[in-house]
Amino acid sequence: MPTVGWAAEVGPFFALRTGPGEPGAEGYARIGEAYRLTAEDTAAPLLRGRVEAVAASLGTEEPRVAASLAFQGLAARVWSLALGPAALSGTVYDLRPDQLWWNPARTAPDDLWWPGPPRAKGEPGGLAGQLAESAYAHLTPLHHAVGRAYRVSDRLLWGNAASALVGSLRVLHDWCRARGRYEAGERALAVARAQFAYPPLRDTGELTTAPLAFRRHTCCLYYRVPGGGLCGDCVLRR
Repeated sequence: MPTVGWAAEVGPFFALRTGPGEPGAEGYARIGEAYRLTAEDTAAPLLRGRVEAVAASLGTEEPRVAASLAFQGLAARVWSLALGPAALSGTVYDLRPDQLWWNPARTAPDDLWWPGPPRAKGEPGGLAGQLAESAYAHLTPLHHAVGRAYRVSDRLLWGNAASALVGSLRVLHDWCRARGRYEAGERALAVARAQFAYPPLRDTGELTTAPLAFRRHTCCLYYRVPGGGLCGDCVLRR
């Protein structure tokens, strides 16, 4: 399966299916459709199906909890696709929501498909700015859709986005260090840390890099899942 750049070596969340084909014929839809609301401010079918699948998988009957965790999972995927190539090759790809296809029934890396060679971003703003632009093209409309449809607070969702970014960073940074790619690891730290200097991640928590750790100011609600407990970066953890 073709993948983007070298990032696929890090793990499935960093990989992307590319190449020709007919995504619609294989059950894919443009991921931007998941970021829309109906006229009644409810989730569109693509997002609603994902939230319902997460709820069933976790055994929760609280749609708000499932929506929060579905958002965090997608955020981790979005951050990984941007962060991996940024660190390893100094490139951020322009994976716009209207051209990136998603099949929520599949797992990474087969869940996302860009039918053709992806184009590197060339906008000014430096690598950190390009990373932010690429990620927030997805996260901002997804944040709005989940917040409105499932009544999840803005602050909680941006905390989820921050936690997802640090999770992706930790996987990538460990991978780089294990292979002696220290420059790439430091670049990953630098561009990720830069995201916390500005809204909406600026007040989501404290990121430390020696050692790499994050303590968020909100809770993702995972503790409400049967048998869930608290995450390592949870504000509720003493």
